[in-house]
Amino acid sequence: MTILVTGAAGFIGYHVSRALLARGDRVLGIDNLNDYYPVSLKRDRVAEIERNHADGFRFQAVDFADHVALEAALAGTEIESIVHLGAQAGVRYSIDNPRAYAQANLVGHLNMLEVGRQRQVRHLVYASSSSVYGGNDTMPFRVEDRVDHPLSLYAATKKADELMSETYAHLYRLPLTGLRFFTVYGPWGRPDMAMWLFTDAILHDRPIKVFNNGDMRRDFTYIDDIVAGIVAALDNAPPDDNAEKAGGSRSPHRVYNIGNHRSEELGRLIDLIEGACGKPAIRDLQPMQAGDVKETYADISAIQRDLGFAPATTIDTGVPRFVEWFRGYHGI
Repeated sequence: MTILVTGAAGFIGYHVSRALLARGDRVLGIDNLNDYYPVSLKRDRVAEIERNHADGFRFQAVDFADHVALEAALAGTEIESIVHLGAQAGVRYSIDNPRAYAQANLVGHLNMLEVGRQRQVRHLVYASSSSVYGGNDTMPFRVEDRVDHPLSLYAATKKADELMSETYAHLYRLPLTGLRFFTVYGPWGRPDMAMWLFTDAILHDRPIKVFNNGDMRRDFTYIDDIVAGIVAALDNAPPDDNAEKAGGSRSPHRVYNIGNHRSEELGRLIDLIEGACGKPAIRDLQPMQAGDVKETYADISAIQRDLGFAPATTIDTGVPRFVEWFRGYHGI
């Protein structure tokens, strides 16, 4: 039996695939290798997995929003469970490219729910986002909070994914777990994220854009902690017992925050990157961007209670690890 990982060439998908393979699972990774950021990085991630796990890993370049191509790619493979991490990511990109989000995050998510239903998989774990909390100013964000006022189309698509998942759990008793990720960072990260952008700019003596004049806070979560949470969720499918679960469902569907449970000042993050790079940043203070939020902070009590999730990596440890990887990858 095989675990299907979507977005396997992406940041989180790469790390999850490696973790599953390391413990002996077989993984079919799929990704459409789009050019939202350099495809070379995505190919390098896949090549790294294939070098270290040639026997248990198979990769297919396919767009899961194309149900015909998806079915062809999965033909002949028995799938036990699904880790659905593929999506069109990014808050700001959704303002200029809304149709990309409707296709990947709405149509694509529906297609994966259909795969889960038709193949009667044991469990489907999918990526949601802390962006669903929108302008909520009650901290920390709790899964019990209302999330009816998204500030970006990206956030709206992720909320829609949760609603579609609830429907499939109710109608077809498909076990589902949604994970609201909080600002994930670490080696092999995404070039559109602040950690990468700041590190690259500082090392090359370029200004960094610091939005809302630096008055921002984020719950930065190191990739190893995120992977531990995803794997714990995958191994613990929600029971179909009519009991209320995290997120409020009485169907076999849970929704968890997965973060570090620390809201850090943006300025402190920059200070740590400066220290790891060994040079100061040139800070270009900017107003708040459309669709962005001032602060995120995860209440992780539900996932701690149910799955024993315990993030262990502070930004004091994680930021230098990322900068070290970044220097090595780019030969700086």
